[in-house]
Amino acid sequence: MSIETGLSPADFPTSFDYPAVGVGSIVAAAARRWGDRTAFAQGEARLTFADLYRRACRFANALRAVGIQPGDRVAVHLPNSLAYPVAYFGIQLACATFCPTNPLLPPDDLATQLADCGAVLVITSGPSLPTLVDVQDRTAVRTVVVVNPRSTLTADQHEFTAFHAEAPDTDPKLSVDVHTALAHIAYTGGTTGRSKGVCLTHRNVVVNTLQSACRGTGSLPTLDAHGDVTVDQVGDPAEWSVRLGAGVAIILTPWFHAMGVIGGLTVTTMCGTSLTIHERLDPARYLADAERLRVTSIAGAPALFAVLMAHPDFRTRDLSSVRGISSGAAPMSHEMVSALRARFDAIPVVEGYGMTELTMGAVTAPTYRSGLRKVGSVGTPAADTEIKIVPLEGGEDALPANTEGEICLRGPQVMAGYYHRPEETAAAIVDGWLHTGDIGVLDDDGYLFIVDRKKDMLLYKGYNVYPRELEEILFAQPGVRSAAVIGRPNDDVGELPVAFVVRTGNPELDAEQLMAAVNAKVLPYKKIRELHFIDEIPVSNAGKVLKRELRKRLPDFK
Repeated sequence: MSIETGLSPADFPTSFDYPAVGVGSIVAAAARRWGDRTAFAQGEARLTFADLYRRACRFANALRAVGIQPGDRVAVHLPNSLAYPVAYFGIQLACATFCPTNPLLPPDDLATQLADCGAVLVITSGPSLPTLVDVQDRTAVRTVVVVNPRSTLTADQHEFTAFHAEAPDTDPKLSVDVHTALAHIAYTGGTTGRSKGVCLTHRNVVVNTLQSACRGTGSLPTLDAHGDVTVDQVGDPAEWSVRLGAGVAIILTPWFHAMGVIGGLTVTTMCGTSLTIHERLDPARYLADAERLRVTSIAGAPALFAVLMAHPDFRTRDLSSVRGISSGAAPMSHEMVSALRARFDAIPVVEGYGMTELTMGAVTAPTYRSGLRKVGSVGTPAADTEIKIVPLEGGEDALPANTEGEICLRGPQVMAGYYHRPEETAAAIVDGWLHTGDIGVLDDDGYLFIVDRKKDMLLYKGYNVYPRELEEILFAQPGVRSAAVIGRPNDDVGELPVAFVVRTGNPELDAEQLMAAVNAKVLPYKKIRELHFIDEIPVSNAGKVLKRELRKRLPDFK
């Protein structure tokens, strides 16, 4: 690897050479490079980078010993824990296909995902085992590995540690065609409808890991002396102040989600970042640990920042170690961005844009200190990534700058397709361009602004009404902690905008006055017709607002 050169942001390339290696190469290089540095911590337990690699090798060999072949589907049905990265990288080193599943899935949804991907082995936890057992006969699952079992296990069930404790800790060194072999079959979040299996190759995962790691740290892709993939930090330390092997963070984003497994697992492993696992969001504990651990970054969905900012400790804890703030999964309100910038003076507050179909990410605001970050924008495309805006009514011709339309992206992180859904794949990917279903605008500088989800857009008397515009105005009102806008079907006009609002604790906040304040700022056809106070806005584990759940509540507010 070369010596740091102090490369300026303006001199960074926009295209990289991506090594043709499998995902397991990431942990192999990290173990050599970061060795005894803590990779993951949970409570008093620690896992160094060297330990992680050794245990992942054992897990890979244990998988092979029970008959797992390259390409076999292995589902991970776990919450975040120290077992998760061992299982994940073990699956990759065995060249099997990682199939993440939310451990809170209802039985029917779990059975559907496991059957759809064809999983033959599942790694689960003691609390989740009964749900899995109840649906196992509806799947191809023949072997179950259990973390912290709560009862005696059957012949086809194995305790996690015992399963791989005696296996060799040497890398099986299997080879795959990185362009075709599937590293992940990851299911879409399902916030608007049926969840689909997204096929991601080893190249997809390695490329997107490198795109994110390089942009976030001022680095370039390289291979170590053993031919495994890592990054060379050549950027100016004044611009990228957190050096490789020095990052510290708390991980709350679930690893079964794209933002978690790439941004909070493969990227952090490559960069030598130490992560402390929090099982649930406890704002007082989070802020206390952020101070105690001297975290260098805070990352998550807007829901995380909303809760942290509402806690009194947010203003009093010593968070001077923080060098970067990043958010994804859902748009941040302008008010939230401004408040974070005020709390963390001169520190980059960065939003990004991506989805499961893009492995994780494709667009992000500049992460270096002098970068231009426009409030409301998710930034510019990653290396080797193109954006175009096309008409909402269809067509592939790019619209001019500053024109609203559907966001389309093309790059090496775009999925191979939807698993066993060729028609849906053909509709989503046209000539390499992924149609995202999101509405956006590219400005004259090439910065992307997200307007709304295409599926969330309302039609009122033929006019387009974007919920996010109304939500932004609601966020700016005193006494509003969070808000979401959906449409109530109406035979006469199409859809009526309905707002759901969570108060900051001010019981005197009046619905009619709040609605009037918002409606005074918009055109008549965009006016909110109903406003209801609720205790919490429902969000997914990844922090996305579940508007389908709000739609289910509409009959309660007639």
